[in-house]
Amino acid sequence: MTRRRLADLRTALAGLDLMPGELVREREEVPARFGVSSRYAAWAGTPAPPPTGPGPAVLFERVTPAAAGAEARAVLIGLYGTRRRAAALLKCTPSQLPYRLLDAVASPLPPVRLRGGRGPGRRELAPDLTALPVPVLTDADAGPYLTLGAVLATHPETGVRNLSIHRMCVRGPGELSIWMVPGRHLEAAHLAALRRGRPLPVAIHLGLGPAVLLSSCCPASLVPGGVDELAVAGALGGAPVELTSCRTVDAECVAHAEYVLEGELLPGPVPENPRGPYATPEFLGYQGRAHPGLPTVRISGITAREGAILQTVSGPGHEQSVLLGFGMEAAVLGRLRQLGTPARAVHCHTAGGGQLMVVIQWPAKRSATDDEAVRKAAESVLEEFRMAKLVVSVDEDVDLESDADLWWAMTTRLQADRDVSVLPDREGFPLDPTQSPAYSDTLSGEGRTAKAHFDCTVPYAHLARFHRPRFTEPREPGAGPPGRPSPRAPLRPAGRLPR
Repeated sequence: MTRRRLADLRTALAGLDLMPGELVREREEVPARFGVSSRYAAWAGTPAPPPTGPGPAVLFERVTPAAAGAEARAVLIGLYGTRRRAAALLKCTPSQLPYRLLDAVASPLPPVRLRGGRGPGRRELAPDLTALPVPVLTDADAGPYLTLGAVLATHPETGVRNLSIHRMCVRGPGELSIWMVPGRHLEAAHLAALRRGRPLPVAIHLGLGPAVLLSSCCPASLVPGGVDELAVAGALGGAPVELTSCRTVDAECVAHAEYVLEGELLPGPVPENPRGPYATPEFLGYQGRAHPGLPTVRISGITAREGAILQTVSGPGHEQSVLLGFGMEAAVLGRLRQLGTPARAVHCHTAGGGQLMVVIQWPAKRSATDDEAVRKAAESVLEEFRMAKLVVSVDEDVDLESDADLWWAMTTRLQADRDVSVLPDREGFPLDPTQSPAYSDTLSGEGRTAKAHFDCTVPYAHLARFHRPRFTEPREPGAGPPGRPSPRAPLRPAGRLPR
């Protein structure tokens, strides 16, 4: 029996065409500089500055690049702009997707090489980045940014592939600067290549299928260094990822990618923005600070599908947070399983960039000892995950996808003097501007933070006092017993929290 083909970006878009209101096609020509970002801003969603809210994916069919005389090309933004749409692309619900990722990591499906080593239907373009419609988001940006470029490289010592997304600024026709968050697997491969005195060959992909892109966004705590993200993508998408050979460097690339930029990762350093202090908007909602010295990628070749679509994200907004959040949710669920206190569900809220704010839904308590089990497990998440800054624990009757229900639980199921625990001066993430001694003298360095657990679960001894209304459907006269109750039931003791 043959496996079905892994869906590419165009298959995903064709599926959205059948879902009213999920995809807008913009046929008017717009400039890459500010045109895409300004028109999409109203739909970007929090933490983009208001007024904004979640909206459709938008395919700009004619975007004018920076280079004079370059042809207009298509740009896609917002594909993962809602959790429901992102999960639907993989034919599941938001609550199911983290478990799908856990299963894919546990049973990876290795990629395969296409016969002949070349992908069909690709053409070579001039290696000129300025001829591509790479958006500039704001007038403070250092330049055009690849915000959804997935970098594929092989570690020169271990032979393990890594696919990951990094912030890359176009510095000229054949050069990008690249910021790798310290400790990421690509940085380890880059340093290993430098030890050998060689540049690291890379393939940068713009426009990938949902399974591949979501797998590339998974944290190292979910996909450790010895696991191939492409094998995780194969299991998630139900078919092996197909690879081909790059034409100008000794590297592999994903056959179905819309664009592939071939090149070599060099040591640099070069200033990210020699003209000012800012880079481009970041996922926590603030204008990113430019780095004084970054490595570079020297571009040696570009290939593209006919009518290629350049995929991008708008710095802060739901889309980038959704992409980061699903992998984080899977990682937290896996960690809680290991601790013997499995959660019912986990939601990494977009207000925290999909990483800093973790909401954990616990099964119903059966004894008073479950109160302490919830607290200890939640605090272990704060200790284990560097990015996690806030954990909110809620009961099974709270809708994780409803901000109103979360705030209601915070208001009516928490007393700050007994239900908030603080872990001071822990390792955090410096893109949050509060994580600095300049903000709080209790912090010992940049990227350090106080972390907090908000326990909004009802104590076992008080379950009977927190009885939510239970509505039933009306019945016809003589129809027998009352109609079925609504799905929201009162809190009551149920299955024990394992320890």
